Amino acid sequence: MAGPLAGLRVIEMVGLGPCPFAAMMLADMGAEVIRIDRKATPGAANPFPMLGTKFDVMARGRRSLALDLKQPEARELLLDLVAQADVLIEGFRPGVMERLGLGPEPCQARNPSLVYGRITGWGQTGPLAKAAGHDINYLALSGMLQAMGRADTPPSPPLNLVGDFGGGAMMLAFGVVCALLEVRTSGKGQVIDAAMVEGSALLGAMIYGFRAFGAWSDQRGANLLDGGAHFYDTYACADGKFISIGAIEPQFYALLLRLCEISDPAFDTQMDVTQWPALKQKIAVIFQTKSQQEWCTLMEGSEVCFAPVLDMAAAPQHPHNQARASFIEVDGVSQPAPAPRFSRSIPEVSAPPAAPGQHSEAILTDWKIAPERIAELLAKKVI
Repeated sequence: MAGPLAGLRVIEMVGLGPCPFAAMMLADMGAEVIRIDRKATPGAANPFPMLGTKFDVMARGRRSLALDLKQPEARELLLDLVAQADVLIEGFRPGVMERLGLGPEPCQARNPSLVYGRITGWGQTGPLAKAAGHDINYLALSGMLQAMGRADTPPSPPLNLVGDFGGGAMMLAFGVVCALLEVRTSGKGQVIDAAMVEGSALLGAMIYGFRAFGAWSDQRGANLLDGGAHFYDTYACADGKFISIGAIEPQFYALLLRLCEISDPAFDTQMDVTQWPALKQKIAVIFQTKSQQEWCTLMEGSEVCFAPVLDMAAAPQHPHNQARASFIEVDGVSQPAPAPRFSRSIPEVSAPPAAPGQHSEAILTDWKIAPERIAELLAKKVI
């Protein structure tokens, strides 16, 4: 497999949201990631019908081993695989892996150099540790959700990009790589406690600094980067589509005024916060005089700091994204390509999403499990 993590062996305990995303990132970078799926109960309803299909993009690039972890033979088999792995990641509530006998202690007893990555919303400890929650709740407790949205509306959820994936999965993947680097010197593995509340707060480090300095208001829509400024926002065009403007620096702002043919002296005091609401109304009227494409023709690629607001159908078709192959197709499904880029060890997606248990026998064979043991596990319906 290509990518800078080629040769790394990772066990992913399959769950929802951030853990699969972190595993996807590791697999995209070349790691061999084995998904441990739950062995399906015949006739049981599937509450998430997209999972296990080619549309389950976050499952790309991995093979699947389905285990019935209620059976002791399955747990013993997993520990034998752990003995050969570099990393195990899981995203269950605190205590679930321990109740299965697969917590950090027994796993690291089998493999002292194992990196054991855990991702939860609230963290492994604290008064909320065992409470249910979702991205929106973790983002709310971080202080960041309050800052998102328009002044006259409740806070707006930014999809589940910040809590689940930015503050959760990416922090876990970063932690895994950091711990693997530390193993090189210590020879010892360790446990990573990645909490989405803390990761989301960390993503807001700059904003917390602005606020402490007195340069950020708790009032939504009144700040430089939250849509308060007339030169940093999205605007409707004549055709109902939208554009984005980010002309913060004085030279970029001057070019924005020139290209928009704005001569109104009210726009001269760019950083006068008291004038921003009125200026937003004025510039909004100007942007509604042309279509999105007309504004693209006038501003795209310029120093205005401009881009059209594209939907998910249009984004892969944009010339810049096409030139960089920023999107790929896997089994006919358009999706973002692996990122970031590397000059030598080029990441690639090795396979489409696997159905649960699709590779059970092949994985066990590759991981040196004896053929007679595999046959016995099949007979007992452990795999």
